[in-house]
Amino acid sequence: MLEPYRGRTYDPACGSGGMFVQSEKFVEEHQGKVENLSIYGQEINSTTWKLCKMNLAIRGLDANLGDHHADTFHNDMHKTLKADYIIANPPFNISDWGGNHLTDDVRWRYGTPPAGNANYAWLQHMVYHLGPNGSAGIVLANGSLSSNTSNEGEIRKNLLEVDLIDAIVALPDKLFYSTGIPVSLWILNRNKENNPSYRSRKHEVLFIDARNLDLNYQPCYNVNMEATAKNCI
Repeated sequence: MLEPYRGRTYDPACGSGGMFVQSEKFVEEHQGKVENLSIYGQEINSTTWKLCKMNLAIRGLDANLGDHHADTFHNDMHKTLKADYIIANPPFNISDWGGNHLTDDVRWRYGTPPAGNANYAWLQHMVYHLGPNGSAGIVLANGSLSSNTSNEGEIRKNLLEVDLIDAIVALPDKLFYSTGIPVSLWILNRNKENNPSYRSRKHEVLFIDARNLDLNYQPCYNVNMEATAKNCI
């Protein structure tokens, strides 16, 4: 959906590098040049960080994964990065991410995320790292669409009001080996009005209900932010 042909691609929870490999495959399948992509990532687990480096190396992909494994929230290895694309599947509903030590963090521009759930910390971290025309595709638990716990609803409202949310796709459950819960795909865009790559979508949000894609697919296009989205998701 993001079509990352060129520029800086970032994953702040990169695991073993699967998102980067998929980006490479997309470029190659569309006759692009992989060398036009600059890859940045971060991973907290030391073993997984090493696997990511190996995974990219055997495919000839050069990447900046930081000097070592590190916690993205507490030791951001790419503090000055402004990415053209962010593609991430961060861990869902983390309750022990240490948010109580980051209450005044510069990344929380749209509200302080709750210490008991990192979903909106991930969202705001990625917004912080988006370049002027940057876009992001983020997989989150479905609860992130409706939760009002400890300021989450206020953060969601603020993201909508500044027109950062481009699309929401509700996906089926059982998509992942590690959890059976349904998830949603958030598409964020820093510049929806004057982006050279797209038509103006100012104050529009695309909602797609793909929970039963093979049975009853009814996309809801160009929903104005002032209108209700009850029939879409």
